[in-house]
Amino acid sequence: MSEFTEAMAQLAAGVAVVTVRDDRDDLGATVSALMSVSLEPPLVLVSLRSDGYLCEVLLRQDRWSASLLSAGQAAIASRFAAAGRPSARHLVAGIAHHRGAHSDAIVVENGVAALEAETTQVVPAGDHTLFVARVLAVPYVTSSLQPLVRLRGRYRPMGS
Repeated sequence: MSEFTEAMAQLAAGVAVVTVRDDRDDLGATVSALMSVSLEPPLVLVSLRSDGYLCEVLLRQDRWSASLLSAGQAAIASRFAAAGRPSARHLVAGIAHHRGAHSDAIVVENGVAALEAETTQVVPAGDHTLFVARVLAVPYVTSSLQPLVRLRGRYRPMGS
């Protein structure tokens, strides 16, 4: 592990699952690089590895969703972090979910919140690509649940 990687692992980050539906299938990945950019208009940013298949699909499909996971959803985060390109429909088997009304992407339920977004700007940044997106809808917010965070290379429940 490089010193830079080790240093960044000290920063706690919320865990989300980003999903998109393209012509052939549903895709998704676990991310810990999702952040609010602007309140007016509401914008978020997600950072994805440029060589990943999800990045490739988001370059041609503008609408997607982000499900912000709750402390009890570490297994879901692990499913979507698996190597390869498994269908998101298989990854959500047995998990409460629905399709977003604006994105048609899979929205994982029982997290702390969910967003549907539309990419407005794409910025190459080193080995990652940044997707800035306008928030189209917030399907739910469950502030009574604690968020799942990633810290020092592990998923951890957030204390109250």
